[in-house]
Amino acid sequence: MQALRCLPGVGAKSAARMAFHMLQHDRAGALQLARALQEAAEHVKHCSLCNTLTEQSVCSTCLDPQRDRTKLCVVETPADQAAMERTGAYRGVYFVLMGKLSPLDGIGPQEIGLQSLFDRVAPRDASGQALPQGVREVILATNFTAEGEATAHVIAQGLKSRGVQVTRLARGVPVGSELEYVDLGTIAHALLDRR
Repeated sequence: MQALRCLPGVGAKSAARMAFHMLQHDRAGALQLARALQEAAEHVKHCSLCNTLTEQSVCSTCLDPQRDRTKLCVVETPADQAAMERTGAYRGVYFVLMGKLSPLDGIGPQEIGLQSLFDRVAPRDASGQALPQGVREVILATNFTAEGEATAHVIAQGLKSRGVQVTRLARGVPVGSELEYVDLGTIAHALLDRR
């Protein structure tokens, strides 16, 4: 039960329910879960290009020759990358920060690898001269939280002098929703960001 409580959103009651279920009704499933977690912990690492989680040194997305390498989408987590992929609307490459800026929690630019991002967008040689590169647009797809907005702002400022276009995901009214049920902040952002 204690081991299951390390998962986000799993409290004492949920952990107990899961543990009792596995031990009473699905010991084979419990063993399969244990093996899968052990395998993942031993073999999953960060992609050397985009920083997402993979079993290879370079992930399948970065290796895909059909990807548009002129577009680089910056996301906070591998889960955010997976959500972008599920849309089927984006065919560029990614950079996964593995977090967001949060000074109160001691998470600064070094902890989320901003220098690696800047180096990927505009690589430089040993003398500091910019090398030719293919990234023309960086799409900031951090979450619309205070920390996500601050992270996007810092990245945009850091890329300002690097000769790339920096864009941000649009905010607005969800598809299929009715205005009377949408929160006022979302309506205000949709009005400001209208096109």
